[in-house]
Amino acid sequence: MQTDQTSMTPSAFAGLELLSSAVVLVDDELVVRYMNPGAENLFAVSSRKIVSYSLRRLLGDPPGLDVALNSVLRDNWSYTGHNITVTRPGMVVLHLDCTVTPLESPDVRLLLEFRPMDAHLKVAREEQLAHQQQANRELIRNLAHEIRNPLGGIRGSAQLLERELDDPQLREYTQVIIAEADRLQDLMNRLLTSHRMMQPSQLNAHDVLERVRRLILAEFPAVEVRRDYDTSLPSITGDREQLIQAILNIARNAAQAMQGEGEIVLRTRAARQVTLAKRRFRLALQLQVIDNGPGVPQEIRDKIFYPLVSGRENGSGLGLSLAQSFVELHHGAIDVDSRPGRTCFTVFLPVTRESDG
Repeated sequence: MQTDQTSMTPSAFAGLELLSSAVVLVDDELVVRYMNPGAENLFAVSSRKIVSYSLRRLLGDPPGLDVALNSVLRDNWSYTGHNITVTRPGMVVLHLDCTVTPLESPDVRLLLEFRPMDAHLKVAREEQLAHQQQANRELIRNLAHEIRNPLGGIRGSAQLLERELDDPQLREYTQVIIAEADRLQDLMNRLLTSHRMMQPSQLNAHDVLERVRRLILAEFPAVEVRRDYDTSLPSITGDREQLIQAILNIARNAAQAMQGEGEIVLRTRAARQVTLAKRRFRLALQLQVIDNGPGVPQEIRDKIFYPLVSGRENGSGLGLSLAQSFVELHHGAIDVDSRPGRTCFTVFLPVTRESDG
């Protein structure tokens, strides 16, 4: 016989059903004891499927949340978390603020109130970040121009000097100068690559991914690259070489983070009614590069798209910056969600014109 959840609702919290905000009550084992209708609407799930199960069934495993909840239970203090990402298979990813309040009740220990992040604040933060990154790129571009000119002179002088030297040991020093000048010249060229003119054409995104897949398998033979394609997706307009380079940079970054061993999943899906750079599109391509590596280091998580920022000792810090530049030239956007064991870069590329609504 099925139990009526209303009878399980503590009378002291009966008024929670009248609230529009999402409220969840859990016990000291973090087992869900009650969800109000607001929570059912927010998480798109019936309380009958969640009550009496672990909170993980509802929220997945947002980074840091378990630690915070256990701290609330241990120290009996309140907690507020911002931009908590709730990811469940087959469900829309939710970005939420969460307030946790300890309670003195035999069956319920914590009250969790969830609020979706304000869309306008999110857009404002994205716009501010885009301006900051654009300023950084312009600064790096100007520096690259200034550095390229003397590099040619240094390399030429080293070559002339080498011709005048009879001692092979001294020539080794000029070879070092020439090699380092070439390395810096290559670095400057990569910094300036994103400013070349686009050459747009109609293309199939899966052709781009297949090219990336072949390149990754050739460079990292021990990495498994799986496909998870929605082959019904329409063509998009874009610069084929720029998009290949953007996705290749992301995938290569993943393979390097895994030290050449692990799994990368290339996934495509349709995304509808998407806002990109403050413009609304009816349909966009959602392209994901997912790896099972160690994750993005916490200290650079907010700066990974900045030029010259890298989580690897010998990394140049240009791959993700160039990837973002190329995607932005296509009026798209890149999101990243990372934790140890799963890092997902999601590229959104518009398929249709802006929505009228």
